[in-house]
Amino acid sequence: MYLLLIALGIGLLGLSFSLITLLRIKKIKIENEKVSRLSGFIKQGANAFLKREYIILAIFVVVLGGIIAVGVGWGTAVCFAAGAVFSGLAGFIGMNAATSANGRTAEQAQKRGMSGALRVSYMGGSVMGFAVVGLGVAGVSGLMLLFWGINGAVGIDMNLINIVMGFALGCSVIALFARVGGGIYTKAADVGADLVGKVEAGIPEDDPRNPAVIADNVGDNVGDIAGMGADLFESFCASLIACFAIAVLAPLNIFGTVASTVNLVLYPVFVMAAGIIATLVGGLFVRGDTKNPGRKLNVSTYIATGVALVAAAVLSYALFKDFTAFITIALGLAVGMAIGYFTEIFTSGDYRFVKSIAKQSETGPGTNLIAGLGTGMMSTLLPILVIAIATIACYLVGGIYGIALAAVGMLSTAGSTISIDAYGPVADNAGGIAEMAHMDANVRKVTDKLDSVGNTTAAIGKGFCIGSAALTALILLVTFFEGFKDVITDFAMPVLSDPYVIAGAFIGGMLPFLFSAFTMSAVGKTAFSMIEEVRRQFREKPGIMQDRELPDYARCVDISTRAALRHMIIPGTIAVLSPIIVGVLLGYAGLGGMLTGALVSGLILAIFMSNAGGAWDNAKKHIEATGKKGSDTHKAAVVGDTVGDPFKDTCGPALNNLVKLMVVVAIVFIPLFASINGGAGLIGMLFGF
Repeated sequence: MYLLLIALGIGLLGLSFSLITLLRIKKIKIENEKVSRLSGFIKQGANAFLKREYIILAIFVVVLGGIIAVGVGWGTAVCFAAGAVFSGLAGFIGMNAATSANGRTAEQAQKRGMSGALRVSYMGGSVMGFAVVGLGVAGVSGLMLLFWGINGAVGIDMNLINIVMGFALGCSVIALFARVGGGIYTKAADVGADLVGKVEAGIPEDDPRNPAVIADNVGDNVGDIAGMGADLFESFCASLIACFAIAVLAPLNIFGTVASTVNLVLYPVFVMAAGIIATLVGGLFVRGDTKNPGRKLNVSTYIATGVALVAAAVLSYALFKDFTAFITIALGLAVGMAIGYFTEIFTSGDYRFVKSIAKQSETGPGTNLIAGLGTGMMSTLLPILVIAIATIACYLVGGIYGIALAAVGMLSTAGSTISIDAYGPVADNAGGIAEMAHMDANVRKVTDKLDSVGNTTAAIGKGFCIGSAALTALILLVTFFEGFKDVITDFAMPVLSDPYVIAGAFIGGMLPFLFSAFTMSAVGKTAFSMIEEVRRQFREKPGIMQDRELPDYARCVDISTRAALRHMIIPGTIAVLSPIIVGVLLGYAGLGGMLTGALVSGLILAIFMSNAGGAWDNAKKHIEATGKKGSDTHKAAVVGDTVGDPFKDTCGPALNNLVKLMVVVAIVFIPLFASINGGAGLIGMLFGF
């Protein structure tokens, strides 16, 4: 318990640093009145969206929390509510910092050039990074201590883990809605701004005459800041709790010795806590005069990774008297870096795949789309092979627990990953504000350079999200079966020849496609409304194009907000209800098949959609960089980018949350499923088996 108190203290330290950094950002004065006003519009729109989203989610959390309290237990319901609150708080803190840092980044670019702009934009991103890891470590450690004490401090048992698993469920619910709602909002605004503003009206992306420009900038924050932060917060907490479950369910003969359950629980907590210190150290290197911000950020990542690895090695020897646990942590970090590298190869304009899509755009949007789809499909090969090889390697080294530690290892530097990823939208917003405020051209050059680096860091961040989701969902799936084994004495592991498993696998394989259909359709319908509104304003207010009338920015913000909140309900409901329905009807065999099918198809579809979207986006940017903006080739690439936007920023990232949420729901409701026909389900009971 005393050691968990230390972890709790380190988590609170990370959260404190996040809040202190936020205060430091707000102390920087914005002297340019236009910059201040535009930044205020973006902050107002982002806060309005988040407030309305959280009101809807609060209702959902109360209803689902009540069901959990009745069907599972009040302790699990309390942890569920805490997970939802902590996840929402991380998103709120991070987005508050991003919308405070964007205008200040633009002004610092004018006053101090690249070094000043990089410092403020990174500070804006690091608030989210430290909020996620600080709240994650503090939340998990604090709840373990609380319910350990309530249970009479009898030790760490499966009852305690089942209660704390509610925290992971709360995180998962908020993460899914944040990803889906934020993704619908940002891409609908982006598509409307691009198709009408850039293609039809022929004005720049961030031109203040574009009615959708504020909504587009708001979307960068609600999708790429709040959504991404909630995603990694969920993986961060779920991987920790899954480690706890495996430590309790299968503690013996790990790492060649009879390991203490307490040590098996403490190790991942302290690795994550050490990651907070590592992020603090790495962040010290993102400062000073520089002409290459990408190099500064890479150095920060390498330093943070090195510190985390050293800490993992020391902790491994201290708790287990060997370095086997450290090896699995290192493998997890290597997998994350490898997936990030492969993502960059398929999505960066420096490599042949994006250049090929740009070349194919010369013959029209059809060939652009074909090339982008092919690139996305090809990009699934290497990440899947790496995940498969790492899974086997980690199992051979440390068994099931070794696989769980690999997920922890990948997320041990989550603070650094999120800080660098979240800085990108801040820089992007800063460029938009500079354009709208008619600032000096050199300001836009600085922010464009930062934004370009941010596109690469965002692609790498998505790779980490996908990789961590795969390993976390896999170990949660193992936890599901081990949990059933713990409550059913005659439990038999389902086999492929079981018709329930086959039926469940087909259902699970279909669900990511059904989920994506709803999210893609939501973006399309919302974008349609946005396009109609932008066209209406250009038609009815001809003075907009002559700078004699101001566009109605608020109307476009409202369209995206209302539509995003309305359309996120069905996909979220699918994720929560599908495992409950299948578990009740088909039992643990059918549910296990469904979760396995969803994991496989969801992971592959997520990689395909994320990378295809990123490749289309950078193919468009590559064409613009060669001076062909406004040409037929560029227009074809804009069409590809329009399709790719919901691929990479709505559907792809949200699929990670879908798979993890379904598995966590299945684990939390194990008592319900086990009570129906001994876990065999209603259909088996009706037909006598």
